[in-house]
Amino acid sequence: MARSSDPNDHKGLIREAYRIDGITLPECRSIFLDWALSLPADRDQNTALAELHVGYAEQNPDHPMTQVLTEGLQTAKVPKRRGGWRSRNR
Repeated sequence: MARSSDPNDHKGLIREAYRIDGITLPECRSIFLDWALSLPADRDQNTALAELHVGYAEQNPDHPMTQVLTEGLQTAKVPKRRGGWRSRNR
């Protein structure tokens, strides 16, 4: 898979994922993780994720990458406990 050559283009990984035919959910999750790790330290991940989700969910709601972005957004909304780990709904 081709990666974005511009280090400042953090949406490039996601954009390329939407152009790939037959991409699977595990591949989308891997691309999502690469994207999250590529964000600069001063960039809020939740805000960046929300912006991406709005932009792509409307364009292609059935794409596996949209599902991964939705999962990521839902996980980001779960409050963190003091220890830094995310709590689960019971």
